[in-house]
This record gives sequence, C-alpha cells and structure tokens, in this order.
Amino acid sequence: MNPHPGPVDGRTNTPRLPAGSPSFAVVAESHHVRRQRWFDAVLSRFAGLAAGQDASWRLTPKPSSARRARRLARAWLAYQGLDAQSEVAELLISELVTNALRHTHGTIRLALSFEDGLLRCEVEDADGVPPRPRQARDDDEAGRGLHLIEQLSCCWGSARTSTGKVVWFELPASIASGN
Repeated sequence: MNPHPGPVDGRTNTPRLPAGSPSFAVVAESHHVRRQRWFDAVLSRFAGLAAGQDASWRLTPKPSSARRARRLARAWLAYQGLDAQSEVAELLISELVTNALRHTHGTIRLALSFEDGLLRCEVEDADGVPPRPRQARDDDEAGRGLHLIEQLSCCWGSARTSTGKVVWFELPASIASGN
C-alpha cells in the first residue's frame, strides 16, 4: 500500500509534484535564503553601532510583535557577542511584550543595553499601572510571566514614564571571546 496519496513516480515510489511546482529542496532552500536575508538585514541595522551601544525598537500592538521582539533581541545579542544569554533573554522579553500586548493599547518599545556585565532589557508601554505578580492556579493559562522573570533574572522592576511605564530586567552577561 502506498503511504503517499496522489500520483506516484513508479521508479522511486515517491509522490510526484505537479508540473511547475518547486521541489522540497527548493522550498527548504528558499526558506533558508529568506531567513538568512532577514537576519542579514537586521544585522545591517547594527552596522553603525559600536559594541556595547544600546538598541531600541518600536513594536506595533499586534500578536506577531512578541516574535519580532525575540528575533530582534537574538540578532542584537549575536551582534554584541552575548549569544550565551539569548535563550533566557528571548523568553523573558517575550513575556514582557506579551504582557504589554495584553494590558495596553498602542506602541510598545523594546530597548536593550549592555554595561558592566549586565544585559538590561526594557519594554515600555502606554499603561501606567505597574505590573504585579499574581498567584496563578494550576489550571490557569496565564499569570506566570513575572514569576519567570523573578526566577531567571538577577533583578527586575518597573518605573512610570510620561506616557505609561517601562518594565525592565537584567541578566548577568559577558561577551563571548573573539568578539
């Protein structure tokens, strides 16, 4: 029995693609090429920055902004030679951006800086109410983000701004050798 539905090439027993369709290899390669172009474009934005220089981006208030924030952070951290903190930083940034998306309307700003062995990540939004950790029940789907930030960062906090608030956290970090 053929595990592949649709037309089959008798010599290889694999599905035939319709005429004019790209092969899987071409699709996978084009995805890789698109992803590399995006990464190169993001890195080119950092070309004028000196190592250790701050970076800041405005994010639109839509769900895809959490993903964009993670990608921007990953690229900036790689550019700065701070790859070792990328996984934790991306997780915590995603939590803060998601909180901003959930509790406010309007533009969100992500800012990253590195100084004196500390990576500082800030997320600013238009809601002036400071965040507070809450006790999530076992079956709650939300309410654990600030607990993650408390557990994984060395310190965190929030401050009012003229237009809302900024929530920040810091992670100990060091620049990878060779950068």
